[in-house]
Amino acid sequence: MALLSWHRLGVQSTFDPQYKFVSSPVVSPAVLAVIRLVLALYALCTITTILGFDVAEGDGKSFLSYFTELSYIGLTSYYWAAAVQTLFYARYGRYLLRRWPRPLQALHVLLQSTITTFPFIVTVVYWALLSSPQTFATRLSSWQNISIHAMNSAFALLDILFSNAPPAPWLMLPIHIVLLGAYLGVAYITHATQGFYTYSFLNPSKEHGLLAAYIVGIAVGEAVVFVLARTVALLRQRLAIRRGILLADDAEAGNSKDGTGAGEAIDEWEEIERPIQGGGGRGKEGGPVRIIDSGVTVGEGETETV
Repeated sequence: MALLSWHRLGVQSTFDPQYKFVSSPVVSPAVLAVIRLVLALYALCTITTILGFDVAEGDGKSFLSYFTELSYIGLTSYYWAAAVQTLFYARYGRYLLRRWPRPLQALHVLLQSTITTFPFIVTVVYWALLSSPQTFATRLSSWQNISIHAMNSAFALLDILFSNAPPAPWLMLPIHIVLLGAYLGVAYITHATQGFYTYSFLNPSKEHGLLAAYIVGIAVGEAVVFVLARTVALLRQRLAIRRGILLADDAEAGNSKDGTGAGEAIDEWEEIERPIQGGGGRGKEGGPVRIIDSGVTVGEGETETV
């Protein structure tokens, strides 16, 4: 297998055959969709409120210079994307991402892997190195810091524990390290253009030799968090398989019309029929209503091509 391949990026020939990204081992897809939507709304309100106050105080131009804000935008984006995809799955028994181009599927896998690791790095670094008496100086600062430096990790933990999302592919770890390295460029460009360090420990004239230790320590911390998050997801997946919630083999599900082992092969232009989950409608011939991936509803015994 090539070092760089779609499979290594978590994109199989049939993407997510068991609908793991839009289901949960403990709640229904509809409930999961509502939870994700509520979290997405809260995260969006939080990040826009912080941006609004930064702009009002004249700090708006520095908003995207902080890793905290960048990672929180990623968290917000993921929960919106996951909420929409889960809503489609809860309603139609399918979701749009499965038929989108592979690069978009790989980017979704990458985004999901970052929101299960970066928030923990942000939380640990902030409370260990950056917090001060000003953290809880006002109600506003208290709410902001709790939201983006504590609740962010709770959001990440929720997706790790209460969704069926598969363990992140190992190839995502070096990509994460590259992203963290790229952020260093952002931090030093900010210093060169705006005259300040986004995080005090990145100041070489102040930290001297400790600067390298901080950078390496964060990279090692990211690797440790990645392995822990992946291990928890793997254990949760094994438990779901043991309880019969998931199949042990994705290939078996990929050959199934309903994702449970009955024979489906999706290709880019193929229309497939699927029972509507929880639907009680009837087709023209009195059979159950079915829906194909293009979104056209047909009755049993009918064939419709779009």
